[in-house]
Amino acid sequence: MKSLKMFAVLLVLCVTGLSYSGTDSTQVVAERVAEIKGAVEGMNESMLEMKSTVDALKKIKVTGYLQAQYQTAESEGAKSFSGGDFPKTADNRLGVRRGRVKFTYDNTISQMVIQLDATEKGVGIKDAYLSFKDPWMQTFGLTAGVFDRPFGFEISYSSSSRETPERSRLFQTLFPGERDLGFKLDITPTKGLLQYFNFKGGLFAGNGVAAETDSKQDFIGRLGFQLPLTSVNLALDGGLSLYRGNVRLDDATKDANGNPVIYSTFKLDSPTSFATETAQFVERKYVGGDLQLYYDLPVIGGFSLRGEYIAGEQPGSKSASTFYKAGGGDIYLRNFSGYYLCYVQNVGSRNQFVAKYDSYDPNSDVAAGDFGKGNSKLGAADLKYDTMGLGWIYHWDANVKLVFYYDMVKNETTSAVKGFETDLKDDVFTFRVQYKF
Repeated sequence: MKSLKMFAVLLVLCVTGLSYSGTDSTQVVAERVAEIKGAVEGMNESMLEMKSTVDALKKIKVTGYLQAQYQTAESEGAKSFSGGDFPKTADNRLGVRRGRVKFTYDNTISQMVIQLDATEKGVGIKDAYLSFKDPWMQTFGLTAGVFDRPFGFEISYSSSSRETPERSRLFQTLFPGERDLGFKLDITPTKGLLQYFNFKGGLFAGNGVAAETDSKQDFIGRLGFQLPLTSVNLALDGGLSLYRGNVRLDDATKDANGNPVIYSTFKLDSPTSFATETAQFVERKYVGGDLQLYYDLPVIGGFSLRGEYIAGEQPGSKSASTFYKAGGGDIYLRNFSGYYLCYVQNVGSRNQFVAKYDSYDPNSDVAAGDFGKGNSKLGAADLKYDTMGLGWIYHWDANVKLVFYYDMVKNETTSAVKGFETDLKDDVFTFRVQYKF
């Protein structure tokens, strides 16, 4: 910029000298000097405005990824957690699983983020939040808006980086869509022993990406740790998570006194034990633990071993144990448990082998043999599922990766539930191409 200014001054002086070489009028020279000064000052202002604009634009970051895929299932209309159920008349399909574009305005200690998802099904908002840190220690942060629920590991592990095509059945059931509307506090110390620990947690609407429906908020939080054991090429991460929330009983069946009925462990319970002011609500409670191990094997390459376990009480309906929203009819309160283990082995610089096992038991109080013993409340929503997934990933270049993955799904079988006398034909093979920028 200084060189440009100097060149402009010299250019104007040369032109002035040529124009007035034969004139010794002091007034004329003074006028020309004033013109030169004005030109330089104007150029300086323009440069400052341009620099301000460039600095602002540098704070805007645009990232994203697109996943195009082909899938084939064992049967037409297969019910699936590998990207949703198949059409009733098809056992294979093409589609764009995710088409994300993320806009971030990063001002060092504060950020604003908007992320959109565009597929053949339409365009929707995935993230819309602001966040900022304290300017002194940069240890405490606050996030507000729509963003990932701070529970466990798999929710916040980006779909662009995740080695399996989808999250486990456990997380898709308990946390559909991954996001919620709320406020979150982050504590990430940077010095001393506390630098190995972190906390994130806050209050959420409890309805996913939807507006509030009542005056109660849910608490979701995780206390985590990170142990970088670099001397032995090992790293350990993990955490403990808690979810405490409420579901409003708007359309539940009423007893003789007009109080909502809750089907708890499939015995008709009267809610008279609840306090009057909370009789319209039933609790949702999850407790979880997660652990990630990273190790660099000589010659072959690095590997990771990750696992999570969650148990608790889940309000659902008679036909589904998934996330329950107000206005969904009768409440079925089930004790559940589930876990997954995922092993990823790097093979050279471009290939990865993936093996994942996940298990979800929506009603851990009963087994398949308990069905049909006079308990009419038990149904398909109470059956346990186990999934074994095997895959191979090839990184074409820094932006493109190819994913080959096969999900083998096994469900509990019982003659007491129609359609579940034998194992469902719901295995799914996925071939995916991803471009990330």
